[in-house]
Amino acid sequence: MKVERNMSPITAQIRLVSSHPQVYEPCDDSFALVDALLADRANLLEHHPTVCMEVGCGSGYVITSLALMLGQEASGVHYFATDTNTNAMRVTQETSEAHGVHVELISTDIASGLNSRLEGLVDVMVVNPPYVPTPTDEVGCDGIASSWAGGEHGVIVINKILPVADKLLSKKGWMYLVTITENNPSQICLQMRKKGYAARIVLQRSTEEESLQVIKFWRDYDSEVETAEVGSANKTFPARVVDSMLSQLSRLSFRRNDNSNNS
Repeated sequence: MKVERNMSPITAQIRLVSSHPQVYEPCDDSFALVDALLADRANLLEHHPTVCMEVGCGSGYVITSLALMLGQEASGVHYFATDTNTNAMRVTQETSEAHGVHVELISTDIASGLNSRLEGLVDVMVVNPPYVPTPTDEVGCDGIASSWAGGEHGVIVINKILPVADKLLSKKGWMYLVTITENNPSQICLQMRKKGYAARIVLQRSTEEESLQVIKFWRDYDSEVETAEVGSANKTFPARVVDSMLSQLSRLSFRRNDNSNNS
């Protein structure tokens, strides 16, 4: 059953979001990601992106919402969306067209085959990955289960996405990633820190089933120098450093009570 909610005029309207039995419909995690983008909208507009991309587009709700919230103020932006589910390709096309948005759709695993075309060009990447802890053999299975099955700790697909994002993101590139507590977000931030990225939690939200975080990553050239120095000393960043960083950032990050929004 499709989840209903009151929508801002600058996000995709649920009634116009297409559907298919084998395509993941907008739910709490989708809404959290879009709300995080809305919370950061002023920064996104000032960012002046030219290429935006969603990895794992599903229904197209998120990439369409991103295009709508950037709107006329960000003319000339190219939008791309990928998914392994061919039904998701059709549904995303229908959703985007219903909102007057053009999205180039690419049926591929994460972003396979796109390095030569988009390497270093993506200014904004949005990802609501398969993050639910499941048996490993469920990862990448056919149908709708592929949209949530994340394997051990729910991070098998996330761990594949991170290096791809590093290759595709531009020098000023930002990535917004949905995680849950079981994914150990501090470890994800540690991985990205070693690649030269800073991070902050844009939004945290608890539902009946899970505790969600939307984390924003961006290239931090000071941290790249720091990482190189640490690497040359044959050491790694201790997890407690990242935990402390996340704790501080989470207290300063955008929070909102979603009791009236979730259904």
